[in-house]
Amino acid sequence: MKLNKSVLLSFGLLILACSLYRVWPERPFGFAPQWAMAVFAGAVIKEKKWAFLFPLLSMLISDTVYQILYNNGTSQIWGFYQGQWSNYLLFASLTVFGFMIAQRITFKNILAASLAAPSAFFLISNFMVWIGGGGYSRPKTFEGLMMCYTDGVPFYQMSLLATPVFSGVLFGVYFLVNQRALQVKKQTV
Repeated sequence: MKLNKSVLLSFGLLILACSLYRVWPERPFGFAPQWAMAVFAGAVIKEKKWAFLFPLLSMLISDTVYQILYNNGTSQIWGFYQGQWSNYLLFASLTVFGFMIAQRITFKNILAASLAAPSAFFLISNFMVWIGGGGYSRPKTFEGLMMCYTDGVPFYQMSLLATPVFSGVLFGVYFLVNQRALQVKKQTV
């Protein structure tokens, strides 16, 4: 994909829309587009550095909005917190699932990546919370690890639902725009 002004503007608006959706009041926790954004970016953005940046910018914008709301007393959710770098690192790494399907973007591959990305995030992030504390006091035993995973199941369930839904939207719109661009190109030739 060639990064021209209209593509950059479209991606910028997409990042902003996804960021604002993430801080939407009454949104179920875990039902957010950031996993899908990582998969989408990895699959369609050829410049790897830009692909990694896509979900990170969305997270940074939404975390900034969360922090502003928290500072003003209108949200109980902090935007910035200790150990947050690990979530940013994990979200950026999920872009790799998009790289895996970049050569063959099919419904089946998109669905597989859309389930694998939040699953990897769930397994790694909950392990990191257990090993590092993360504000939770779970014993450093196998049972404590399982308790930590159990704590994350509601969030994980929502991410398993959200990622295929948002991937469908992102890849669907991308496919439709590409089809329209091909039709316009054929008409002008």
